[in-house]
Amino acid sequence: MDILFYMAVILFSGMLFAKIVSKIKLPNVTGYLIAGVIIGPYVLKIVPEDVVKSLGIISEIALGFIAYGIGSEFNIKNLKKTGKSVIGITIMEAFGAVIVVDLAMIFIFKQDIPFSITLGAIAAATAPAATILVVRQYKAKGEFTSTLLQVVAMDDAVGIILFGISMAVADSLMGNSSTSLSMAILKPILEIIMALFIGFVLGFLYSFIVKRVEGENELLVITIAFIFMASGTANKLNISPLLTCMMMGATISNLCQNSSKFISIVDKVTPPIFVGFFTVAGLDLNLSILKSVGLIGVGYMVFRVLGKALGVYIGGELTGAPEKIKKYLGLALVPQAGVAIGLSMIAENSIPAYGAKIRTIILSATVIYELIGPLMTKIAIKKAGEIDQRTMSSKGIAANQ
Repeated sequence: MDILFYMAVILFSGMLFAKIVSKIKLPNVTGYLIAGVIIGPYVLKIVPEDVVKSLGIISEIALGFIAYGIGSEFNIKNLKKTGKSVIGITIMEAFGAVIVVDLAMIFIFKQDIPFSITLGAIAAATAPAATILVVRQYKAKGEFTSTLLQVVAMDDAVGIILFGISMAVADSLMGNSSTSLSMAILKPILEIIMALFIGFVLGFLYSFIVKRVEGENELLVITIAFIFMASGTANKLNISPLLTCMMMGATISNLCQNSSKFISIVDKVTPPIFVGFFTVAGLDLNLSILKSVGLIGVGYMVFRVLGKALGVYIGGELTGAPEKIKKYLGLALVPQAGVAIGLSMIAENSIPAYGAKIRTIILSATVIYELIGPLMTKIAIKKAGEIDQRTMSSKGIAANQ
């Protein structure tokens, strides 16, 4: 059957389930994910597995748009208000997740140290996609929301560095280390710097070109082309497309006058892309894997969330963050997906003795985190008092953009 037919099924299913879950006050993104699970190759098999594998381009496009939007939050005006808190909270919530999972695996579940610190290293990663969609659906605004978006934007960079350090230590303990600890730390830092540099260059070039653009249609085409260029260049250089697109968005936000116009212009095309992205993500969620996760997997899921919540509170205390940020921001950092799965694949290749076990735990955790994460984000934003009450009866993401 033609791929366009399956895309139609994916979009219709995503919107249908978003309407259904909205009746019980769940975020639309949860409906998209559930739709994907139900029509996917592990339940009704309406969309076969070979088709799912061919839809990866949707994820790349959607993540480019999402990262571009998140980058706009790194405006100098915003950073003057929240910069110190954001940096402190991001470092502490990432360290918190890593350390708490490490200690739980070693002392509670009696696991080997190399396995424990490798699994703990992956705990730092947080998925920004679901978070930003929940924020958009409920038109959340305020200091809490701004801090949240900046934290999830920086989180992957910190997480990748911590993963590099942890993997070097694990390799050394197992006696098969091929790189020094200094190189293990330096390599991800250099990759992050490269991603930020390319994002800055593209953002600077964009801000120069758009001065000569006439009309919204031309602006839309150029903006989309730059997002694609940023993602494609990053993939070609094997660096993070998320960080590259974020930096481009941040540069545009600071260099362009009336920058909100250049950031929001993509909202004209993103609603179906986001519906497709999360529904396709649901197609990949194999619920049967949950049976093999065991007590250690459950422990990972619980202690990771506890570590992030504790880290947020400590980071907030050290930087003088408002009470609502210290109390509720950790709830909004539950989602975990693409980056964590990628890191688990690296771990599987680097330490094969534990690789399969780690990958199973991470894949299982992804299923749970992706399904409950959007709800946790909604609860956190609501507790912080930053949800626009007029959107609580929203009928869909498209209506809100």
